[in-house]
Amino acid sequence: MSKLLKLFQDSSSLYGSNASFIESLYEKFLEDPESVDPSWQKEFSAIHDGVEYEAAHSPIVKRFAQLAIKSQGRLAELQGFTEESVKKQSAVARLINHYRVRGHQIAQNNPLGKTTPPPPDFDPAYYGLSAPDMDTLFDADMLRGIDRLPLRDIITSLKEIYCGSIGTEYMHIVDTTIKRWIRNHLESPKSTLAIEPEKKRWLLKLLTAAEGIENYLHTRFVGQKRFSLEGGESLITVLDELVQRAGEKGVKEVVIGMAHRGRLNVLINVLGKSPAILFDEFAGLPKLSPGVISGDVKYHMGFSSNIATPGGPLHLTLAFNPSHLEIIDPVVEGSVKARQDRAGADGEKAVIPVLIHGDAAFSGQGIIMETLNMSQTRAFSTGGTIHIVINNQIGFTTSNPQDARSTLYCTDVASMIQAPVFHVNGDDPEAVIFVTKMALDFRMTFNRDVVIDLICYRRLGHNEADEPSATQPRMYKKIRKLKTTRRLYADRLISEGVITEEQAAEMEEQYQKQLDAGQVVSRPVLDHNHYSYTTQWNQFLHGKWDTPCDTSVSIDHIRFCNDRMQRLPAGFELHPRVAKIMDNRRKMAAGAMPLDWGFAENMAYATLLMEKYNVRLTGQDVGRGTFFHRHAVLHNQLNGKTHTPLKHLDKDQGQTQIFDSLLSEAAVLGFEYGYSSTVPNTLVIWEAQFGDFANGAQVVIDQFISSGETKWGRLSGLVMFLPHGFEGQGPEHSSARLERYLQLCAEHNIQVCNPTTPAQIFHLLRRQLIRPYRKPLIVMTPKSLLRHKLAVSTLEDLTDGCFQTIISEQDPINPKKVTRFILCSGKVYYDLLEARRKDKDNLKHVAITRIEQLYPFPIEAFRAELAKYPAMKEFVWCQEEPQNQGVWYQSKHHFADSLPAHVTMSYSGREASAAPAVGNFRVHIEQQKAVVESALYSKSSGK
Repeated sequence: MSKLLKLFQDSSSLYGSNASFIESLYEKFLEDPESVDPSWQKEFSAIHDGVEYEAAHSPIVKRFAQLAIKSQGRLAELQGFTEESVKKQSAVARLINHYRVRGHQIAQNNPLGKTTPPPPDFDPAYYGLSAPDMDTLFDADMLRGIDRLPLRDIITSLKEIYCGSIGTEYMHIVDTTIKRWIRNHLESPKSTLAIEPEKKRWLLKLLTAAEGIENYLHTRFVGQKRFSLEGGESLITVLDELVQRAGEKGVKEVVIGMAHRGRLNVLINVLGKSPAILFDEFAGLPKLSPGVISGDVKYHMGFSSNIATPGGPLHLTLAFNPSHLEIIDPVVEGSVKARQDRAGADGEKAVIPVLIHGDAAFSGQGIIMETLNMSQTRAFSTGGTIHIVINNQIGFTTSNPQDARSTLYCTDVASMIQAPVFHVNGDDPEAVIFVTKMALDFRMTFNRDVVIDLICYRRLGHNEADEPSATQPRMYKKIRKLKTTRRLYADRLISEGVITEEQAAEMEEQYQKQLDAGQVVSRPVLDHNHYSYTTQWNQFLHGKWDTPCDTSVSIDHIRFCNDRMQRLPAGFELHPRVAKIMDNRRKMAAGAMPLDWGFAENMAYATLLMEKYNVRLTGQDVGRGTFFHRHAVLHNQLNGKTHTPLKHLDKDQGQTQIFDSLLSEAAVLGFEYGYSSTVPNTLVIWEAQFGDFANGAQVVIDQFISSGETKWGRLSGLVMFLPHGFEGQGPEHSSARLERYLQLCAEHNIQVCNPTTPAQIFHLLRRQLIRPYRKPLIVMTPKSLLRHKLAVSTLEDLTDGCFQTIISEQDPINPKKVTRFILCSGKVYYDLLEARRKDKDNLKHVAITRIEQLYPFPIEAFRAELAKYPAMKEFVWCQEEPQNQGVWYQSKHHFADSLPAHVTMSYSGREASAAPAVGNFRVHIEQQKAVVESALYSKSSGK
């Protein structure tokens, strides 16, 4: 701004008495054009639009001179034009804007009180305003819909709006439409916290329930953990208001994700879980749901119900959640996305996600940033999430805020997506309801995330046995003197004459009687007939992995799909390398070339889509494929536009979603798990750029993918593609850590496969949907094998074949002369095969077999394979991974249990290693050669 003003110093009409006023207006215009009068917007825009300051010196000076003259008349109307009055008006304008920008810093929204003094720039004197100015009329910028107000009233209104029980952060938002919407909702004459008496009584009833269930559990189940909501009871009012108002707006489903703090309270008082069932869980008498084996603690359990609302039944779901706090967030988002896709064009209006966070977790867990970063992307947007932070003002156990984060607020990470944040006092239920309504209206209007920072406290420790005052003596000395939120509000309503003391006590007594009787205490819960998807997973319960299914496809169908995938929009120019790949696929479909991996994989998707299944594939570089093999998404070299052939097979085909994801593993994999656990007839695939990168999502794998069914009865057909193979690319680009997945295998919880031919991936993917069986599928996918001359298939392998859990010896050897049997998995098979062919005269006694499904272990097929070689003396397991990794330690018991007593069993592979692979390519080649030679030639070391 100073650069501009220097140009005008010679103009007395501009630089004189009016300069400060125009400067302040122009500063406001630059920050937010909507903050100044439309007439000034027009003038400033005309000056500023497309013109460099230096290049337009004279015209701009002339225009500002005209503006200065105009301003004299306008201000004269207000209060008589003087240089001093213009400066005062400028000061008032800056003060008003300052309250909008930073009023939240001095808001009275902390039940424990403010601990820091207010900044000096809220003092009118900071702007040159003094006591005599308090009764002077100034332009109020339409505060409460009023054009002019005394300064005293302006400040009073600003404090009421921005510094009371609600502190609003929104001026950081770039979009002026959003800023104007929020400001209008806060400053409108209709914006009031006041509610009707009946609603006041209902709020007290909710608070009575929130406090009542905690008191009941505390006295009946002494000493048991429940992670109580005490101190944050207003959460129940937030959720109740959200559900009812959402239903009124036509929302059909709400999915909630939250950790354990307050979870039991929400289950009983919002979702309508029977207290009797909860009490049985406390007593150690739970009833396990179908598919549940181990079960889980009561404060991790999910629930769903149909709630009556003014707009009709609303299906409310609380997702199951492990103790890894915020890891549920992307899982909920994925589930919501699946529900929205199922709902159709208005899905984002029909289904909304609600995520409830802890303050320390929201600022401390990296998954929060990843999930927020997904919110406006094509692949992962759910039309805006309502975030509620239960701000206990203390960390996990004993940490102070200064040790829990490096930001002013725990919610500051939300500024990365320019989400508005409402910091509200949890002890003011009416303010809480106001921001809840506004947050939902914002989400439904703009389809963007919004945050409610529910500032409260934790009356007890991290759990009920914890003693927080040992480390937080001052905080808990203050907390113990505080009346509960329910008591404060009851006193307030009594003083207002809304209720009597006797009526307040009666509410408590009635709630306790309902709990004693085990009755549902929430709003009316409707039967599940109102939700048609409740039973969609029933057909997959108790399924068997070896249930027969036909995954073959006719040759005509293959050629039809390939023909449709070859059709490009007019003027679409392929990259020369991609054009060559597409031309080869024409030849493959015609039978003129062997089939490669990319062709077979795309045919699996195409044929499933033609059978009206849906396909969703995400991950880094999945459209093209990290290793340039897939090309499911094509790029026009002329204009950069994309074309996805799989979307254009037939008008009645299934839905296709193929997206390159953001650079995230944990959030994206969690999202896809949530999606897959919601819709059973969609092939949901997440591909790691390299298999090793799944390490970053280990929590999702451990807590959901491998154990979600045994803990919670949650089925999922998620597929994970993990590129795997030792090719000299170093420790972080070789191993998908196959051993970790095998270690997680039990109770037929997941499937682990290592396919080595194009036909195998074709049938494996089709089997995943066609077979009535839904378990996560972990696939070790190849890298070099994508183009290996031996890793090919024929059209007949697709049209007449099926997925083979074990692939037998492929060369014409005499099985009766085989004394050495080598079993392997993955890429090393081709290394062994080529080495044996080079020395075939000396290795006629060696048979090589591949196992393609490692879990569930195909014991019958394995024993049938062994039976083919009656002269076998040596069984060799060969792997390219180090001995402490890969298959050996996790599967050798399967081998030993099936071998005849006279057959020796040995291991051939790399020595045990702390790292997955060496970083030197020459050393890698030497090691790989030694692995192969050891398997083919060395003598067995015995079992």
